[in-house]
Amino acid sequence: MSETAVAEVAPSAEVALQAKMQTLLTRLEQESNNNELLQETVADLQRALYEPGWIRLTAQGEHEFSPEAMKQMRAICRLFAIKSPLIRHALNLRSSYVWGQGVEITARANGREDGQQDVQGVVRAFLDDPSNQRTLTGANARDQLETFGLGCDGEVFFALFTRPATGRVQTRVLPADEIAEIISDPEDADTPWFYLRKWTHIGRDQHGNEVRESRERLYPAIDYRPKSKPATYAGRPVDWWSPVLHVAVNQPLGWRRGIPDAYPAIDWAKAYKEFLEDWARLMRSLSRYAWKASAPGGRNGAVRTRLAAPPSRDPASGEPNHAGATAILPPDVQLEAVSKSGATLDSDSGRPLAAMVAAALGIPVTMLLGDPGITGNRATAETLDDPTERVMIQRRDVWTAELHRILRYVIAASVEAPKGRLTGSVAVDDWGQQVIRLDGNTDTTIDIEWPRLDDVDMRDVVSAVVEASGTGTVPPEVVVRLLLTALGVRRVDQIVERLTGGDGEFLWPQPPPLNTPSGAARVGGDPAASGPGSMRPDDGDDEPDEPPVEEAVEQLALPIPAPPGKGRRTRRRG
Repeated sequence: MSETAVAEVAPSAEVALQAKMQTLLTRLEQESNNNELLQETVADLQRALYEPGWIRLTAQGEHEFSPEAMKQMRAICRLFAIKSPLIRHALNLRSSYVWGQGVEITARANGREDGQQDVQGVVRAFLDDPSNQRTLTGANARDQLETFGLGCDGEVFFALFTRPATGRVQTRVLPADEIAEIISDPEDADTPWFYLRKWTHIGRDQHGNEVRESRERLYPAIDYRPKSKPATYAGRPVDWWSPVLHVAVNQPLGWRRGIPDAYPAIDWAKAYKEFLEDWARLMRSLSRYAWKASAPGGRNGAVRTRLAAPPSRDPASGEPNHAGATAILPPDVQLEAVSKSGATLDSDSGRPLAAMVAAALGIPVTMLLGDPGITGNRATAETLDDPTERVMIQRRDVWTAELHRILRYVIAASVEAPKGRLTGSVAVDDWGQQVIRLDGNTDTTIDIEWPRLDDVDMRDVVSAVVEASGTGTVPPEVVVRLLLTALGVRRVDQIVERLTGGDGEFLWPQPPPLNTPSGAARVGGDPAASGPGSMRPDDGDDEPDEPPVEEAVEQLALPIPAPPGKGRRTRRRG
């Protein structure tokens, strides 16, 4: 019985096993085909990387551009910044975003406390120096540095000419084309030592004739402070009293020179210009023939003569009727307008080209073209403005870091100079960086504050500052600075300085009320002692917080003394 059952079951199990094996073989074949397909795809991608076009591009970008190529790049960007409306407007927008609202630079130490030195005076003298206003701190100088310095050159070289006796620092901008080489630490390519400048000096002889002379000079980097300072290095003179600060943007890793902001947008600005030129040429060709006259073969000459005749004149004014004139033709001549259907081209078709220019420079195309477009609305504008603000805040951070480096050098120069306004010591740490210590434990911190780029309701900001002031924990000079900054007032540091006394106390334009905790705290009182009185429960002390009711009634019953110099007035009833 069991052998018969086994004989009956075995064929079905074998069939199932064969079906399962066939399924596995099918899957294995599919996996093999997929693997071959993936290998072929990867091989195709690898071969695509070695196409002549990519090889040429990678060969160009593998090494830094040559000095001649960098000069040509900067020249093209400057030309487009002057001539191209798109590039010019885009760079102006970037500059207005970064510098349009100004910046507040303040040193925390102003010399008003005992033993404190006036660091703010040194910083303010440097910022207000007329020569520095022309090259660094003035409104026009800032616009040029952002538009043509970083926008067209991709880098700015500040030479800090220093007077050894007084420590006065004057900034000058060295043209990027004159910097021939950057000499770095042999063990660290990211640490510059010298900047080699080659230029043609143009002078005058005793007769006023122009004299040209080729010169070379090495300028040390602003952070390079070797123990020995030789007069020459590699056979070239070194100007140790004129260190250079190199501000570069868009630097690929391993490159020493910056890339202009406008460089990625040049090709697209040129393409948009050519598109508009072609569109204007098409419109001009379409407007050449406005009417079509149809006539029998024998009357073509007469029609041509009639149409070539000068237009009639207005009987009232005598002016020719160029517009709205009447054409008198034979009955068999038909005059109809030339059809333009299918021949016109919308000028907005070139908008994607302008969008590429806007993308390259980090601004919305709506701002670049001054046209909100079909979908333009407030929500769209706010959505596009947010990433633009972040890009400009990042550029502000670049300038903040470089201004800090310049001002640290200004403070150090004043300390090292025999007739400088600051006293202290300047040491070099193990990493070769300057460490400034001023006498009197004076703080050397410099605060650089930028106005907000986003549109915030001024009333909300003022309300927040007032609420913070009501806690009694914010110093009054900080409250004034926050309020003036929120209101967009310029020269906030000077106003705060006028409101601060010689001992550092705050000079109130109007004394605060003393019946509030914040008012008592501002004048140095106890906030808990102000207001309606103590709110603590009776703790059983010998002296109660408030007088008894009987004593209070007796005090109220006392006569009120008259003011001095005046008699008491009484009125009798009749």
